[in-house]
Amino acid sequence: MKILVTGACGYKGTVLVPKLLDKGNEVVAFDLQWFGNFLKAHPKLPVVKGDVNKTDTIDLNGIDAIIHLASIANDPTGDLNPKLTWETSCLATMMLVDKAKRAGITRFIYASSGSVYGVKEEEQVTEDLELLPITEYNKTKMVAERVILSYKDDMVVQLVRPATVCGLSPRMRLDVSVNLLTMAALTKGKITVFGGDQVRPNIHIQDITDVYIYLLDHPEHTGVFNAGFENISIKDIAERVANKLEVPIEITPSSDPRSYRVNSDRLLATGFKPKYTVDDAIDEIIVAFQRGELKDEARFHNLKWMLENNYTEVAA
Repeated sequence: MKILVTGACGYKGTVLVPKLLDKGNEVVAFDLQWFGNFLKAHPKLPVVKGDVNKTDTIDLNGIDAIIHLASIANDPTGDLNPKLTWETSCLATMMLVDKAKRAGITRFIYASSGSVYGVKEEEQVTEDLELLPITEYNKTKMVAERVILSYKDDMVVQLVRPATVCGLSPRMRLDVSVNLLTMAALTKGKITVFGGDQVRPNIHIQDITDVYIYLLDHPEHTGVFNAGFENISIKDIAERVANKLEVPIEITPSSDPRSYRVNSDRLLATGFKPKYTVDDAIDEIIVAFQRGELKDEARFHNLKWMLENNYTEVAA
C-alpha cells in the first residue's frame, strides 16, 4: 500500500512512519518541517517538505490511503495565530479530503483530539457525547471532523480522538504532561504542579501509532474512536514521577479548568489491545535522559520553538 502521511516529521509521525515501512508499505512523508526531520532514510520513503495549506502541491498520484496528522498542535500554539490555526487544522483538511475523493482515494484516517469534548463532568466520556470545545485548537478539530464525516459515503473514514500522548519519539515533545513532568524532575530536581486535580486521559505513543495501523488494517471499523486508556490527574502523574526519582512536588494554584477523561470501549470492542502505560513512558524517558540520548531542547517545546523562530508570523 502507498500511504500519504501528513505531519510525518512530528511527534507521532516519526514513530508511525517506520512502523508502516516495516509492514512493507511505501510511505510519502509530507511535512513543513518546522521542528526538523528526524526520519531515517529508507528506499520506500520519499520525504516531501511542504505546506498542507497549499493543497495543490500535494501529489496524490498512486496514493491508496491518507493518514492526516498535520495541524497546529495543542492549545497554546493554536492561540498564537487563530487565523493560521483555522487555515491549517481545518480549511486545509477540508481541501485535502475533497482532493482525496476526487483522486479516487478510498481510505482516510484523521488524527483529531480527545480535547474536543471540552470540560466534562461525566465519568464515562464516550464518542456520543456533545462536543463543546473551548479553544481554537479544539474547535478546528471538531469542525474538521464534521467535514471529513461528510465524505463517509465516498471513502472509508476513520477518526481518532487521541488522549494526551506520552513516551519517547525521535521528534520528542516535552510540552505534554507526562513528558514535561518527567523532564522537570530530571533537570530541576523538583516538580511544580499547577492545580493538580485536573484529570487527563493518556496514551503511550507506541499505542496511538499502533491504533492508526490497526485501523488501516481493519477498514470494516469506521467512524469515530476515542483512544486513551489511563485517566489520571496531573497530581497523580507527578507523584508517579516523584516516586521514581525521589524529588519533591510543589503545588501552586491554577486557573485552568480543563479536566476531561475518555472512555475507549468502542475501540477496544474492535479487538485493539493497548500494550503500554504511563509508567512505561516515565521509565523510558528517565533511561534515555540518563544515557545522554535525550536532552531538554527548545525544539521539543512547540510553543517555545514557534515563538523563537517567528513561524506564525512567517506563515500568516
